[in-house]
Amino acid sequence: MKHIYSITGMSCNGCRSHVEKTLNSIEGVEEAQVDLQKAEATITMSSHIPIGVFKETLDKDSGGRYGISLPGERIQKQEPVKPADSKGKGNGVFYCPMHCEGEKTYNKPGDCPVCGMDLVEEFSSSTEVSSEDKNYKRLLLKFWWSVVLTLPIFLIAMSEMIPNNPLYRILSLKYWNWIQFGLSIPVVFYTTWIFFERAYRSIKTWHLNMFTLIGIGAGVAWVFSVFGMLFPDVFPQQFKTEYGTVHVYFEAATVILTLVLMGQVLEARAHGKTNSAVKELLQLAPNKAIRIVNGVEEITSIETIVIGDLLRVKPGDRIPVDGSIYEGESSVDESMITGEPMPVHKSVHDKVSSGTINGKQSFIMKAEKVGNDTLLSQIIEMVNKASRSQAPIQKLADKISGYFVPIVVLISVITFILWVVFGPEPKYVFALVNAIAVLIIACPCALGLATPMSVMVGVGKGAKSGVLIKNAEALERLNSIDALIIDKTGTITEGKPSVDKIGTRSSDYNEKDVLQYIVSINQMSEHPLAEATLKYGKEQGIEFLKANHFNSLTGKGVVGTIADKKVALGNEKLMHEINAVIPDELFDDVKTQQKFGKTVSFLSVDAITVGYVVISDKIKESSKKAISELQSKGIDVIMLTGDNFETAKAVAQELHLIDFKAGLLPQDKLAEVELLQSQGKKVAVAGDGINDAPALAKSDVGIAMGTGTDVAIESAGITLVKGDLQGIVKAHNLSKKVMGNIKQNLFFALFYNSIGVPIAAGILFPFFGILLSPMIAALAMSFSSVSVISNALRLRRINID
Repeated sequence: MKHIYSITGMSCNGCRSHVEKTLNSIEGVEEAQVDLQKAEATITMSSHIPIGVFKETLDKDSGGRYGISLPGERIQKQEPVKPADSKGKGNGVFYCPMHCEGEKTYNKPGDCPVCGMDLVEEFSSSTEVSSEDKNYKRLLLKFWWSVVLTLPIFLIAMSEMIPNNPLYRILSLKYWNWIQFGLSIPVVFYTTWIFFERAYRSIKTWHLNMFTLIGIGAGVAWVFSVFGMLFPDVFPQQFKTEYGTVHVYFEAATVILTLVLMGQVLEARAHGKTNSAVKELLQLAPNKAIRIVNGVEEITSIETIVIGDLLRVKPGDRIPVDGSIYEGESSVDESMITGEPMPVHKSVHDKVSSGTINGKQSFIMKAEKVGNDTLLSQIIEMVNKASRSQAPIQKLADKISGYFVPIVVLISVITFILWVVFGPEPKYVFALVNAIAVLIIACPCALGLATPMSVMVGVGKGAKSGVLIKNAEALERLNSIDALIIDKTGTITEGKPSVDKIGTRSSDYNEKDVLQYIVSINQMSEHPLAEATLKYGKEQGIEFLKANHFNSLTGKGVVGTIADKKVALGNEKLMHEINAVIPDELFDDVKTQQKFGKTVSFLSVDAITVGYVVISDKIKESSKKAISELQSKGIDVIMLTGDNFETAKAVAQELHLIDFKAGLLPQDKLAEVELLQSQGKKVAVAGDGINDAPALAKSDVGIAMGTGTDVAIESAGITLVKGDLQGIVKAHNLSKKVMGNIKQNLFFALFYNSIGVPIAAGILFPFFGILLSPMIAALAMSFSSVSVISNALRLRRINID
C-alpha cells in the first residue's frame, strides 16, 4: 500500500531528514520518502496504518513541531518556526553555528541537540538586547563564579609542592581534600553542569562531540577523587600519598571545566563579532520618519508608514523606507548598500533605498516598499539565510568529525593500557592522568567551526560591499569557475535605454504615426526598452491609442491589435514569424544603425513593416575594466544576447570580447550553458531579466544584477546590489579569500589535533620526560576553537575591490 500525506512544520533539509527518519521507524512502514518542496510524505506500508499512529509518533518525537494530514484535510498550518517572545535585536529564531542539521532553526535559546553548542540567534530590525548578548553575560557570570571557587582549589593542590607545606600546620591533608570537594560542588553542579548535560545527551543520541570528551575526562577525574576520598582503603598503595590519603584531582576537574567555560565565553563574544555585519546593517534603518499629511509634517514611527505615504527627508537624514523622489532633488550616499563611495544624484522619479543617507538638500519621497519588503530588510534576510547554509567543503569536516570522538576515546583507552603495561611507578596514576589529557585536548569543535565561521564573516563582508550571497554553496563554487556568461542589456550596458530615432520609409505612415503605434502597443509591456519608448512618446506629446489582444513573446517582441489593425513590434525574428515584409531600403537603414551598437525594433502593421525605433543603451564605465580583470584571472567571458548580431559585434569589439553570440532566445542561452558544462567547464551566468532566469538556474553559479527583475534575482545564488560587472570581480575575490580562510581553519584544526593528541598520550615522555597536564590540555583545547574564530574574523578587514 502506498499513501501520500501532507506534512507541516518543515523549514529545511534537516527537518525533512528528521521527519523521514521518524516515519521510517514506525512498525509496518516499509519505506517513507519526504519531499521538502511539496511538503509531502509518500509512505509504503505492508498493511494499512491509521493516520493517528503517524500523528502520535511525530508529535511525541518533535514536541508538536511537525504535523501530518491527508491531502486536502483542513488543519491549522504550523509555521516552520514561531519566534519566541524576544525583546532584542534578535528575531527569536535560533540556529546551530555548526549547522549540524543543515538550515534547521529553533524557536527558543538553548543547546544544539546534535553537537551541544549554544544556539545562535538571528538578527532582525526589532528592539534592544539580543538573546546572544544575554547568553554571553550569563556565561561570563558563571565563569567568574568558577574562577572564584576554582582558584582556592588550585592553590591548595599546588601547595603540596612547597617544602614543609604551611597549610598542613593548619589542617591535615585529609581535611584540605574535603575543602576542595566542597568548593568543587558548585563548579561541577552549577557553573559547568551544562557540559555534563551536553555530554549525556550526546551519548544518549550517539551524536558524539567535544562535550562527550570533556564530560568523560573531567567527570572521571572528579568521581575518582570523591571515591578515593570516601573509600581510601579500596585503592593500592601507589595511588596514595605519604599521608595515607588517595591522590585527588579536584583541581584538575575544576580547572579543566573552568578553562572550557572560558573558551565558551570567548566563543560567545566572537560569535557576536561574526554577526557584526548584520548588526551594522540593522543600525542603518532609522526608527522615525517625517510624514506629510494634508500638507502638515508629523514625526511618526517607522512601523506606521504605509505604501503611498509622502515623507520628508531632511539633509543628513537616513532614508526611512524604499520609494521614489516625489519632489525635489539631492545626492544620496548609498555606500552602505552598494559599497560604492561616491554619492549618487537623485531627482524626481528616481528610486531611493532605506538606510541610505541624504546629502545637503531636502526632498519629499513616496513610500513604495515598507517593512520586510525594503531592500535593506531583504539584504538582512539573505545574509541570515546564507550564514546558516552549508558549504559543500563542510561535508568533509562533518565526515571527519563523525569518526573523531570514537577514535579519541579509543586512543584514550589504549593510552591507559600502555601506561599500565610499560609506564614507571606510580603507573596507574600516570595512566589515569594521560588518558584524561587525551580526552581533554582533542577538539572536534575547532574542526566543526572551521567552515561556518568563515562563511558567516564572509557573507557579512560581501553584504557591506554590495555582494549578496544567497547560500554558501554559491560562494564556494564561484571560486572554481572558468567561464562567465554575461548578458548585454542591463549587465554590460546601463540598462537605461533611450530613444535615438524613429525611422520610416512608408508613404502611408510618418514618424509621428510610427511612434504612436509603438507607444500604444508598448503600454502593456514591462520591458526596459518599452519604458524608454513610453517616456519618449510622452515627451513628444503623443496620444496613446487603446491596444487589445496584447501578447509578449519573450526574446522576440510584442504583438496586439490597435484600431482593428494587427500590430507587431520586435526584432527580425518576430517579423519573419508573422511573415511581415521588410522593404530593402528600411532594412538597410536598420543595419546601418546596428553597426554602431544600437538596438533596433521593427514595427509592422497588418504584416507590412512600416518603420523602426532606434534605441541606445550606454555601456557602463566599469564594464571594460571588470571584463579585463576577469580575463586576467583566467576566466573566459562570453556575451550572449537576444539582440542582433551587428549590435552585439559592436559592443564585443569595444570591450575586447573574443566570444559572443547574438539573437538568442532564453532556451538558446540555456543550451549554451549546458554545452559549456558538457565540456567540463564550471559556468557562472550573470543576468538581469526574465529571459536570463533559465540560464541562471542551470549554471553552476547564477549572478543576478540587483537592478534587474525579481525572477532573475530569485534564480541566482549571488545578487549584486549595484548591478555592474565590477561586482562580479568583488564576488570572485571574496570567494577566493573565504575559501582560503576555510582551508587555513581546517588545516589548523587537523594539525592541532594530530599533534596535540599524541603529546597528551605521552609520546614525548620516553625521550624528553615531558608530560602534558590535563589542565594545560584544557587550555589548549579552548584556545584552538577561539583561534579558528579569530582567523575567520580576519575576513572583516580584507579588501575585495
